Amino acid sequence: MSGSLVIIGTGPGNPGQTTPQTFEAIAASDVFFGYGPYLDRLDLRPDQVRMASDNREEIDRARAALDAAMRGAKVCVVSGGDPGVFAMAAAICEAVENGPETWRRLDIRVLPGVTAMLAVAARAGAPLGHDFCAISLSDNLKPWDLIERRLRAVAEAGLVIALYNPISKARPWQLSTAFKLLREVLPVTTPVIFGRAVGRSDESFVVVPLGEADRQQADMATCVIIGSAETRIIERPGLDPLVYSPRGVGL
Repeated sequence: MSGSLVIIGTGPGNPGQTTPQTFEAIAASDVFFGYGPYLDRLDLRPDQVRMASDNREEIDRARAALDAAMRGAKVCVVSGGDPGVFAMAAAICEAVENGPETWRRLDIRVLPGVTAMLAVAARAGAPLGHDFCAISLSDNLKPWDLIERRLRAVAEAGLVIALYNPISKARPWQLSTAFKLLREVLPVTTPVIFGRAVGRSDESFVVVPLGEADRQQADMATCVIIGSAETRIIERPGLDPLVYSPRGVGL
């Protein structure tokens, strides 16, 4: 008899940003599959089993989770942030599409979570107040020239851009290249927000103009938000500025 599979996101890392629905799903599950640091965020009972794996093993993790559900387990697949934004929900769907017919009969649910760009945007004010997009700078699953074309297209279209996976030891140059490209399209005064581990004890947060944005201000725990030409900064004495994108453009 088959079990069930629920895909959750823990939020950006602060337990207060994990939804009540997600906590209910965690309490009801038997076996947990996920990247080790994400599983570490959970307060599991002794009877609940964790199956940790490396962050580059998403498809293998998805298949293992689906197999466990087929054997009758109540499976929880854990992502950070929202499970549908550069996370495990897509990997599960991909595995189901290319896997055995029996996986399509499983009870599979995806629960929404608070993704990193929403946490960083809330910390800043309202930079996503008008049209925006999210782009991963990782070229593990798509070619870099496609990333460059997308960056240029959305910048020219006037979209605010949230950058995920901005930099890593294996990709130390790509964020600098992205900033150089964006400076060819956007004013150098465009606000750039670096939000690292927002909501956690090791949070860092800074707003700089695009002309001064530097890759050394980011790591893989950072979400970078680049404003549009319309995005504004409200300076506040003794407080962080408010960054927002007006709700209307060209009116």
